[in-house]
Amino acid sequence: MQTETLHIIGILDDGWAGLADAARQRLAGCGMVIGAARTLALVAPFLPESTVLRDMDGALSKVPSWVRDAQADGLAVAVLATGDPLCHGIAAFLIGKLGAAQVAVHPAPSTIQLACARLKKPWQDIAIASCHSADAGEWAAGATPDHGLYKLVRAVAEHPRVAAFTGPDNSPDRIARALLAAGYGEDTRISVAARLCLADEAVFADLPLADAAAMRFPDPNIVVIERTPAERRALFGFDDGDYVQRQPEKGLITKLEARAVSLAKLGLAADSIVWDIGAGSGSVGLEASRIARHGHVWAIEKNEADAANARENARRLRADNYTLAHAKAPAALDTWPDPDAVFIGGSGGELAELILLALQRLRPDGRLVMNFVTLENLATATTVLAVAGAVWDVTQLSAARSQPILDMHRLAAQNPVWIVCARKSVAQTEADTDD
Repeated sequence: MQTETLHIIGILDDGWAGLADAARQRLAGCGMVIGAARTLALVAPFLPESTVLRDMDGALSKVPSWVRDAQADGLAVAVLATGDPLCHGIAAFLIGKLGAAQVAVHPAPSTIQLACARLKKPWQDIAIASCHSADAGEWAAGATPDHGLYKLVRAVAEHPRVAAFTGPDNSPDRIARALLAAGYGEDTRISVAARLCLADEAVFADLPLADAAAMRFPDPNIVVIERTPAERRALFGFDDGDYVQRQPEKGLITKLEARAVSLAKLGLAADSIVWDIGAGSGSVGLEASRIARHGHVWAIEKNEADAANARENARRLRADNYTLAHAKAPAALDTWPDPDAVFIGGSGGELAELILLALQRLRPDGRLVMNFVTLENLATATTVLAVAGAVWDVTQLSAARSQPILDMHRLAAQNPVWIVCARKSVAQTEADTDD
């Protein structure tokens, strides 16, 4: 039987006194102890003088090699982690680098568990997130997935109760401001548990976001965010009138019937990356963001008034996985990640170029969907797709809506729409892979 020579030990800020006897014995028997300076200071006075202490602040990537070198010298190694090392902790990283066979994990209570205990809130249904990372900067509408608060804001969008590990920069007040910017308000409360297990432990329960945004809280801390679930809404298929549109002329919007078919043709998954070119009022991209709730929508609109309307619609829908550029495509598209799906609702006269670009950038099995109301654009699109060797089909959608007439109803026809759906051919996909 192989002996476990790496012990990952959870510790809280009450230090040695809070460790179980088994964890103390393991620490005392290790020739090397690795941890952040703060945690090393908690145990150093209780360890043998011969114990080698390694500070891993700013040196996380070096820890696996430190462990291997110590093991090669015949030393048992302990790595200190805050709370439960397998809950947004270092354990998964080290097991991935070193393998599980020689690793033993000795957890302390998670700081989230302790925070909920102090707040007297059950936590079995809480979603856990983390923004314990480098300074992310303040959140702004349209922030992209590389923002340090992105995963937390998305977690709040999906779950009515979220607990989060914070950091000195990504602090509770910054989180509260981010949620306000994302459209949350009186329906949302934030609680903070600070300096857990220390003499100056402090708890701030159920603060309004506006109050928390103006406060500073002691470090370190945990936040718990709770919101009253909003009135149930459809996932997609909102009425045209639900969207802010250009005034006084309404109508620059993909109508509900065409929108629904187009979204189906896009074949979205929960984690899809979507491009919306010629966003108009934003209806297609915004409903796509609700379907691709673990993905992201990148939209572009050249008309300033329409771009402003799309941003307002995004705010109303709390679509924080939606980024809109006010520009004329193909500008900015080279900075976007490769998409799983592309929707072209308007091309600004660059239709042929945009089709070729979309086909080039689409991921394997990706789809390009376009809406046309003119024969000329339909002809351009099908010609370019045929020359490019894409696989495509066209659906003509003719819808009519009922309208009152006296005490009866008649059907009023909408303009026919051609919905073109294209995919790369096998040869195109293989060529992109070879490149």
